[in-house]
Amino acid sequence: MPVRDNSYPVPEPGKPVVSALVVSRNTKDELLRCLKTFFASADVPVEAVVVDNDSSDGSPAAVADEFPQATVLVQSKNLGYGRAANVGLERCQGRFVLLLSPDVTLDSQCVGRLADLLLTRPDAGAVGPRLLLPDGKIDPDARRSFPVPSTLFYQTVGLSRLFPKSKRFGRHNMGHIAEDDVHEMDSGTAACLMLRRSALDRVGFFDPRYFMFGEDLDLCYRLKLGGWKIFYLPSATAAHNIKPASGDSARQLSYERHRAMWTYHFKHHSEDVSAFSNGLVWAQIWGRYVAERVGASLGRGRRQVS
Repeated sequence: MPVRDNSYPVPEPGKPVVSALVVSRNTKDELLRCLKTFFASADVPVEAVVVDNDSSDGSPAAVADEFPQATVLVQSKNLGYGRAANVGLERCQGRFVLLLSPDVTLDSQCVGRLADLLLTRPDAGAVGPRLLLPDGKIDPDARRSFPVPSTLFYQTVGLSRLFPKSKRFGRHNMGHIAEDDVHEMDSGTAACLMLRRSALDRVGFFDPRYFMFGEDLDLCYRLKLGGWKIFYLPSATAAHNIKPASGDSARQLSYERHRAMWTYHFKHHSEDVSAFSNGLVWAQIWGRYVAERVGASLGRGRRQVS
């Protein structure tokens, strides 16, 4: 069982209650909007730590100019998300750490409501908000159960899309639970997730084997193994202003996403199933990657012809 963090945070002079941690690469405008909403929504002492992954768009200087209270850690190369976030976590001083993607903007009471849940639930290691996409729908990664071979199969054959509210077929994205209900979940998303620092210190930081994607699932898995609960809090809201990638960027993102799927499965579930089942999981993951890339290539071809 985890050691509970029961004391109410009486802020020390110069010490934040919440640290925002943002990993950024060439997202200057989005990053500035993200930080603006973070500082505007905070009603407790806060700090912001930005880890810049070798940007070429002037992001570090822009942040330093507009938010001199923020800490900017400039890297000489792109470390990926997990390694860069670990650099930032070493500098975060808050009792709670709010992971933020640069393309997320926070509603006015989001920070306070997330922090309040962690204060009132000493058994909670993390909490995520209702995270909305540009079309107004909830980001499917905002509340997830851990992926296992069966959920991967349901996604591969399309059953999760056909029956998104099914407790069996749609359980990975928890469509069977109303979006307005506070509930426990297995994992949120590093796009917007508040962590209890004492829990994080006990289970460890991000696994650097994940370059991009999957590191949040892995961390939440370790939090749950450590006895911590993870909550979805719909009264705390944020917007995830995702822009579709294209070309080489889309191909790289797709590759990293599927590689993360296999890394997660191999690390946490490969010993629970037979070698044959592991082979099937590998084939499903990389078969989906090939199908996705073929579909993208055909789509580009049709657009060029038209």
